[in-house]
Amino acid sequence: MPFIAHLSDLHIGSISFVEELLINVIDYVNEIKPNVTIVTGDITDNGYYLEYKEAASYLDQIKTPILVVPGNHDSRHIGDEVFEELIKNRYGTLKVKKHGLKVIGLDSSEPDLDYGRVGRSQQNWMAEELKKADEENLYKIIALHHHIIPVPRTGRERNVLTDAGDILQTIMERKADLILSGHKHMPHFWMMENSAFITAGTASSLKLRGRELSSFNTINIEEDFIEIVLNRADGTQRCLAKYENTCLGD
Repeated sequence: MPFIAHLSDLHIGSISFVEELLINVIDYVNEIKPNVTIVTGDITDNGYYLEYKEAASYLDQIKTPILVVPGNHDSRHIGDEVFEELIKNRYGTLKVKKHGLKVIGLDSSEPDLDYGRVGRSQQNWMAEELKKADEENLYKIIALHHHIIPVPRTGRERNVLTDAGDILQTIMERKADLILSGHKHMPHFWMMENSAFITAGTASSLKLRGRELSSFNTINIEEDFIEIVLNRADGTQRCLAKYENTCLGD
């Protein structure tokens, strides 16, 4: 059954970036061999070319199919252009047909701004890709940097998508299964109808709130249930959520 690694907010180039943390995550991901690895943005801290070169060298070490979308930090200093040169398209899809998965990556970043926006063009494209996934009976995953639903324990809400309502409406109408995001450095899980909204923490920086540790998520999709596991930098794990699978095999 499908198994997913969800990383976010590497912040390569920041003084809070810890290379050892990222190497440990990459080694662990390669050891557990997920069917796909999804990275939801802020792979760099300032969007500089040299930061991107370093980020690309780390991401190249991940030995699984991978989809990466940009975050607000990645779109600083014309980093949105560098992303396309050194990483890949800022939005697109990744199909893992063997495991029945389709990942739809969105670019929610705005150059040199912290808040996010998906925009009408991407919204329409996302709706069409979700429709195609239904026709192929694929499990539907949306990946973007900015959260669509506010995340608890992150202070005043300033950086949610400016068009969150429109994007949320399309996601619910088209019945996306998983919506993965980062940005707030706080792991969290929301369930709305049959759509799971999962936020990852920061995988390799010390930009942390309270007693949180650097972490990343793994998602195990079984026939009867779906389990999201929080993998902490100290080697401990915690079940972030476990719920009935009502989607696979419909």
